Amino acid sequence: MRTLHERADVIPLIAEVFREFGFEGTSLSRITEKTALGKGSLYHFFPGGKEEMAGAVLAHVDAWFEREVFAPLREDPPDVAIARMWRAVDDYFRSGRRVCLVGAFALDETRDRFAAVIAGYFTRWIAALRDALVRRGWEVRAANDSAEEAVLGIQGALVLARAMRDDAVFGRALARLRARLA
Repeated sequence: MRTLHERADVIPLIAEVFREFGFEGTSLSRITEKTALGKGSLYHFFPGGKEEMAGAVLAHVDAWFEREVFAPLREDPPDVAIARMWRAVDDYFRSGRRVCLVGAFALDETRDRFAAVIAGYFTRWIAALRDALVRRGWEVRAANDSAEEAVLGIQGALVLARAMRDDAVFGRALARLRARLA
């Protein structure tokens, strides 16, 4: 079994299992198999079991997006922040090859367990992008509609790229969305 000393080291490993199987399809056996972590180690780090693991994974994703996308959209010059968002999204989702865990959790029964976290993630993303567009000179309503459309487009592109097994779908969608916000 793999030896890890910090809870933070375990979270990305568990995240990949949830990405592959979703919340409902992820069992403790699958987590131990895919991460090479013993059940004792998992319960040491996550005494609340799978639900605590999922909460930690969602918090980890949320913290990354807060640091790399949301905060820059709120604080940096708008053109710089929006360009950074497109790069970060492309990198994070590995050009469409990586499932959005928050989006995946929103689609299954997990949605009810983590409703506030899931809604907060998307709400903050739309609000941060809207605010950057407003600082760029857009009217508030148009900025809000376009920010919502951009986040929707990113999520839809992830689903379509995965469904079609064509990563280029994601890249083309990002290019179109980027052009709309230019």
